[in-house]
Amino acid sequence: MKTILVPIDFSDEAKYACKAAATIAKKTNSEIILLHMLDIPSATIDPLDNNNLKGGAQAIFYMKTIHKKFEKIKKLPFFKGIKLTEDVKFHKTFDGVIQESKKYKADLIVMGSQGATGLKEMLVGSNTEKVVRHSKIPVLVIKQDVKKFEINDIIFASDFGAKSRKSFQNVIDFANLFKAKLHLLYINTPHNFKTTQATNNRLNNYLIDAKIKNYTLNTYNDTTIEEGILNFGKNIGADIIAINTHGRSGLSQLFNESISKELANHALRPVITFKI
Repeated sequence: MKTILVPIDFSDEAKYACKAAATIAKKTNSEIILLHMLDIPSATIDPLDNNNLKGGAQAIFYMKTIHKKFEKIKKLPFFKGIKLTEDVKFHKTFDGVIQESKKYKADLIVMGSQGATGLKEMLVGSNTEKVVRHSKIPVLVIKQDVKKFEINDIIFASDFGAKSRKSFQNVIDFANLFKAKLHLLYINTPHNFKTTQATNNRLNNYLIDAKIKNYTLNTYNDTTIEEGILNFGKNIGADIIAINTHGRSGLSQLFNESISKELANHALRPVITFKI
């Protein structure tokens, strides 16, 4: 891992994402690109160059304000010793993030998210969800401040079908970066229940030809997939949850049940997504 892209709007959630990205950058000796997507009146932008301002008091004011915010956030103590690059683009957030991740050849996107309390809601119906859906590289979503961001135990929640195997090696590689234990997790629910033997066979078959050493196999029973993932994560003290997504419909393949109950904010852990 060499480059981490962090879209920021200077909110608290963006700072949480920066903090997590800084920890990963120190671990992997990576550069962090701090990206701000600026939504300003079109009259201040040169129509022939989507990144250049025409000038004038309003344009100068925008850029000075953003520069001051960048200088403030770059002085946060967790960034000490990390190579930082700041970038401002005049673009819609989703399109801009995807475009810039390709430009910088980023290996990881780290984004803050706010508002909803469930794992599904955390990633659906926002710019974050759009980035998750279309990004070809892993996206780490941070919703709350993690006092000491570490990656020692990773849950990989999946249906463990043929499609999800396409990106499984990427999950293993991510775990290996941090010498973390990977906990493969299948959630049994009342409406989609499988016997212990059936789930064990499914999990073991999934690992055929997989180059993985530090792992556990787990089947967990709960009322919904979402609650099962979060409750299992709480039980083992997991640091992060890894899941697969696909471009057509984001997380709908994993979350095919209605969410019956909202979970408290403190139950949420960072989530990293891998494109199938």
